[in-house]
Amino acid sequence: MSRSESLTYTSYLKVKELLELQKPESKPEEHDEMLFIIIHQVYELWFKQILHEFDKFRSDLETGNTWSAAKTMRRVLTILKTMVSQIDILETMTPLEFNSFRGFLQNASGFQSVQFREMEIICGMRFPHIIDVHKDQPELQQNLLDREKESTLWESFCTYLKKRGHDIETPERVNEQGLVHETSAHNQSVLVDVMNNDPEGALLCELLVDYDEGLMEWRYRHVKMVERTIGTKRGTGGSDGSKYLRKTLNNPIFPDLWEIRTKF
Repeated sequence: MSRSESLTYTSYLKVKELLELQKPESKPEEHDEMLFIIIHQVYELWFKQILHEFDKFRSDLETGNTWSAAKTMRRVLTILKTMVSQIDILETMTPLEFNSFRGFLQNASGFQSVQFREMEIICGMRFPHIIDVHKDQPELQQNLLDREKESTLWESFCTYLKKRGHDIETPERVNEQGLVHETSAHNQSVLVDVMNNDPEGALLCELLVDYDEGLMEWRYRHVKMVERTIGTKRGTGGSDGSKYLRKTLNNPIFPDLWEIRTKF
């Protein structure tokens, strides 16, 4: 756009380009495929925003900026709530309506969402198969490998607590499958002290628990939506569908913060 052209709502947001991104595969076009595409494109935009916020959140933690970190995490929590509520929209589509275009999706699957995998990696999760699934797309695979080199949310939070004078141990990366960090009895004792004597640190502890719980809620709603739509059938792209998704339930990313609940 030249300097002589005035910026408008349409040009700033690239509305024309945005509205051309919905390309149903079904022929003849099935009515509900448009909803399916738009919902998942919106999810990808929210994933992008959460990754953007996580970059700032970790920086805020590592520089000891409590209130900026808290504000950033509150925004992430609000986005997560919005993502969960969008499942209600998707559930207005019946199994018959989804099945009317499901076959046209071929190997496309939400299992292949790179941005959601980036979110999981930043949360401290490691699953070799999510790297392998992109072996034919080296650029996407590299995105995930690069993310694995970054600090996890828990590592950044421990850095924050150290800056505040707490005797927290730097978590080691010991697992190649599942949560990369193990729980620590020493760190749990430190966290109990934080909760009792450091109000700012305690605030961030609770915001992390809020995020952990919100992520588990998202996973649960996602599982029930899939079961409601396709039952126990295999997912598109050859995934195990709800069987795989159920394995991801009840796996906290901040287990130390959950373990200390019994100590108050």
